[in-house]
Amino acid sequence: MRLAELSERSGVSPATIKYYLREQLLPPGELVTTRRAEYGEEHLRRLRLVRALIQIGRMPVATAREVLVALQGEGLDQNSRLGLAMGALPPGAEPDPEPDDPATELARQQVAIMAEELGWNPKELPVAAHRTLVAALATLARLGYPYDAAHLRPYARAAVRIAESDLDLLDEYDTALEKIETAVALTVLYEPVLLSLRRLAQAQESHRRQHGRLRPGNSGEGAV
Repeated sequence: MRLAELSERSGVSPATIKYYLREQLLPPGELVTTRRAEYGEEHLRRLRLVRALIQIGRMPVATAREVLVALQGEGLDQNSRLGLAMGALPPGAEPDPEPDDPATELARQQVAIMAEELGWNPKELPVAAHRTLVAALATLARLGYPYDAAHLRPYARAAVRIAESDLDLLDEYDTALEKIETAVALTVLYEPVLLSLRRLAQAQESHRRQHGRLRPGNSGEGAV
């Protein structure tokens, strides 16, 4: 397809597509003349991923480029490429842990206990996500809120079920690159979905505990 068709199908303006090409967020099209290139379905798929990273994930272009480079991972298997790509995603809003802080060390120990209970290999845990989790738990500890492995356990088990659902979705795609691109896009796009579902569920469960079984059509809105 020509650039105009790529723009129409993706909803991205030609000027923005050209910018993404210059910034190497999109692979170049196949030149058919010195002034015209043809684009394929892989460009349409990549455009959707780029928009997810930049618009929804609010990543700087340079960070998005790092994620996309990690996707290629020449010579690596699918699991290694996925790990690199996920590791390139920006961490959450929590600050990096303070290495010499007692709360940080306690948090790190609790994460290790939780990981062992779940059978996770510490060497396979993404560094950025692990660091963010430790920092968040250390903050909880300093403020006097529950943070140990026992409190983490139900959240971790729920996360395992979510991860299983995530990876089940990838079976619908044919190539390794499609699977990895989809995994990265859904990680970014589903985080606001998960946050919203958690808050909706909290409202429903609060209402149920206060008033008994939810009546059909009762939204539980306003529950705390």
